[in-house]
Amino acid sequence: MIIHRLTVDGKDYFLPSPVDALKNSILDAIKAGGGYVTVPPLRGGPGLDILFSPGMPVVWAQIEVAETATPLVEQSFDAEGL
Repeated sequence: MIIHRLTVDGKDYFLPSPVDALKNSILDAIKAGGGYVTVPPLRGGPGLDILFSPGMPVVWAQIEVAETATPLVEQSFDAEGL
């Protein structure tokens, strides 16, 4: 499963697919000199209105997440052996 992460001014927002319309809305707001865009929640709820403006740091990332939970495997390393 792919999770989309939008980072705006250092804050992360996890988004449902598809994100193409949201990307276009954000780009349009920035090109217009600034504007509010409603960012949908990952699971239910009204979403969040964020004011996007030129020069604001915005980063998109796609994260692949396993569908089933896998057990965490702990490993220890000898620092002198590295």
